[in-house]
Amino acid sequence: MITVIANLKGGSGKSTVTFNLGLWLQMKGQPVVAYDLDPQQTLSDVAEVRREEGYAPPLQVNQPRESLQDDMKYHPVQTQVLVDVGASNMQAMKIALTIADRIVIPVPPSQPDVWATQRFLNIVNNLEINNRPEMRVFVNRADTHRAVRESDETEDVLRQLQGVELINQRLHQRTVYRRSLSEGLSIFELSRRSKAADEFNRLAAILYPEL
Repeated sequence: MITVIANLKGGSGKSTVTFNLGLWLQMKGQPVVAYDLDPQQTLSDVAEVRREEGYAPPLQVNQPRESLQDDMKYHPVQTQVLVDVGASNMQAMKIALTIADRIVIPVPPSQPDVWATQRFLNIVNNLEINNRPEMRVFVNRADTHRAVRESDETEDVLRQLQGVELINQRLHQRTVYRRSLSEGLSIFELSRRSKAADEFNRLAAILYPEL
């Protein structure tokens, strides 16, 4: 399966989600290959940190040898392919969207991020795609304070968007996610018994219920 983690707006947490999802899949015994199509190369950087520190298993992060579409023929059907891409590489993003089996959109709780998500859906809808991908969206970097209503309000809007399904599992703004990228370790390796690990497990299980 080809899962594209994408958003028009920077800072949505795409690379953090992709990195941890890749390691979660490997923990489940799945063959995984990731592609980093974002010019910032955050996913590539954290994978390199992981290799340099000698943590196992490594996360294989590629750049397309040919085109992304042509590269897919090199991977067995059972390989879980993850693609991290954003609007700063619009051409690569559009190509990735046309070959995706599923598009996952992390959305921070703010009005500008909701607007960006709506524009992103318009881009997808205007692409010439033979088989429409599954579209899933969830609130990422949600505030942990219950009195703050932005996450609830963002979910209410996302739930009403056409052509995309809201995942009723948030990831919250937690320090462990920042540590994950800086140290090259998944949140499970940093703190297996934590709120972050629990919420990410639930999110990943929704995306991959067969595992």
